Amino acid sequence: MIPRVKTWAQTHVGAVRKHNEDAYLCRPDLGVWAVADGAGGHQSGELASGMIMAALDRLEPGLTAAELLPRIRTAIEATHRDLVHEAAQRGAGAVIASTVVILILRDTHFACLWAGDSRAYLLRDGELTRLTRDHSLVQELLDEGRITEAAAETHPQANVITRAIGADTTLELDKAIGDFLPGDRFLLCSDGLSKTLPEPEIAALLATPEGVPPPELLIAATLARHGNDNVTAIVLAC
Repeated sequence: MIPRVKTWAQTHVGAVRKHNEDAYLCRPDLGVWAVADGAGGHQSGELASGMIMAALDRLEPGLTAAELLPRIRTAIEATHRDLVHEAAQRGAGAVIASTVVILILRDTHFACLWAGDSRAYLLRDGELTRLTRDHSLVQELLDEGRITEAAAETHPQANVITRAIGADTTLELDKAIGDFLPGDRFLLCSDGLSKTLPEPEIAALLATPEGVPPPELLIAATLARHGNDNVTAIVLAC
């Protein structure tokens, strides 16, 4: 059964960017939501993120839970191959790539798939949990104990990602699964948000009672901090 959840979504070009390379998808009829962020510094990031969303949007309604996950993986893998091929046509060194984070809800269960540093969070009883682990140079340095969490926030290579759709000859999507409860809230976001707002502030804004849509609050707070990247947020209230 696909649960009924309330969904809000918003994207913004950011404080200084001229083009928005983020894209998002809301398909409550499938129980699928996604955010993609065209890889910064690469060619045609908006093409990559748009192709990912288009591939997911072509999934037909009526798929069972058992059918949906492999179909999503197949769609992403096909898009990955298409992006690698398109980049090869543009000449040596060309890369057309994007991060992606995908949330699937069925019955009382969730699954999250991702590549790159777009994130998924779960807010439950006021406590924020990060469901994803960044595929990034900074995360690798943290895991190796070479930098601290405080240093990671201002690291000069914070935008270097180590995995993305279209960026490598092979692709692996990580997965997190779990159960959700009434009152839970999920957030999917691009790194323009997560690298600008500290997680306690994200939690506070997610917990705001219904009124102003949560993505509007999150994006306004990001812009107030002079976030210079594209920023996208999808919030789901269970």
